[in-house]
Amino acid sequence: MNDDNPIKRWTAKRKAAVVMDIFKGKITVAEVARQYDLTVSEVEGWIDEAQRNMENGFKARPKDIREQYESELRETKEALGEAHLQIYALKKFKRLLDEDENS
Repeated sequence: MNDDNPIKRWTAKRKAAVVMDIFKGKITVAEVARQYDLTVSEVEGWIDEAQRNMENGFKARPKDIREQYESELRETKEALGEAHLQIYALKKFKRLLDEDENS
């Protein structure tokens, strides 16, 4: 990135890309600070935040997926139960009609 078009707003996506480059050893904290006119403590804050959220990401994602599947399973079981009751009621109604016709 050149000095003619400096970054005016650091989005989460941009911060994540810079932090990943630091984690991968492609660039140092000091180089990032110098290149983008940031303080070292700002960049270190991004790293700290990324590390905190990384653990939460590993914990939350499987739980969220599991909860989603459990919810879908409950809904499917309810729909199956309703369909079973409808079939049962229709069969019983048909038997009653057959009995009336045979009487």
